[in-house]
Amino acid sequence: MHFEFLVEDLSGSKMLNILVPKIIDFSSNKNTLKIHTYSGIGKIPKNEKVVNQIRNRMLLNNLPKMLKSYGKCFQGFNGIVVIVCDLDKRCQKDFRNELLALLENCDPKPRALFCFAIEEMEAWLLGDFNAIKRAYPNIKVKIINHYKNDDICNTWELLADAIYKGGSQALLKKSYKEIGTEKSKWAENISSKMDIENNLSPSFCYFRDKLRSLTDNP
Repeated sequence: MHFEFLVEDLSGSKMLNILVPKIIDFSSNKNTLKIHTYSGIGKIPKNEKVVNQIRNRMLLNNLPKMLKSYGKCFQGFNGIVVIVCDLDKRCQKDFRNELLALLENCDPKPRALFCFAIEEMEAWLLGDFNAIKRAYPNIKVKIINHYKNDDICNTWELLADAIYKGGSQALLKKSYKEIGTEKSKWAENISSKMDIENNLSPSFCYFRDKLRSLTDNP
């Protein structure tokens, strides 16, 4: 099966590049992988007429036309598009329904899977305390001890408070690009040490198990 992942930013892409091969076997040509990185999550266009005029690299802005393109490209082809993004403060049910509505608007309709990191993709990192500790031995353990998996609590800021010198307040003084670079480092350093079988993030486990079910029933 061919997997195409659409992910909202570079740190998410770094994470998927490491984690997906731990979940799916790509050692033979049986499964193949491509990851597309966007420059932020953006928002779903309200006016369908402007969809083809969009020139930015925001995930949701481009998603309607991308799903339609995959619908055409994947006809008669064993492929799936997997959309991975932060839930942030959205209602999960409403957001999923919005995305499913985009899918229903495609003719032909591609095979697609929507996976949300709750609240943010850093929640998947926080789901493996041992991996964080191995990557960052000087971690402030007390901060992590108060974290409840997949809680809506400004997740990346909490991780920054635990592992970044000066915490989130120091990092927030830097540019958007510098913050993104730092988050990408965390994604790479921690994901490489993650035990995917014992991650405590429910949204990561959903992602892992859904991918496995696809390869079990291609």
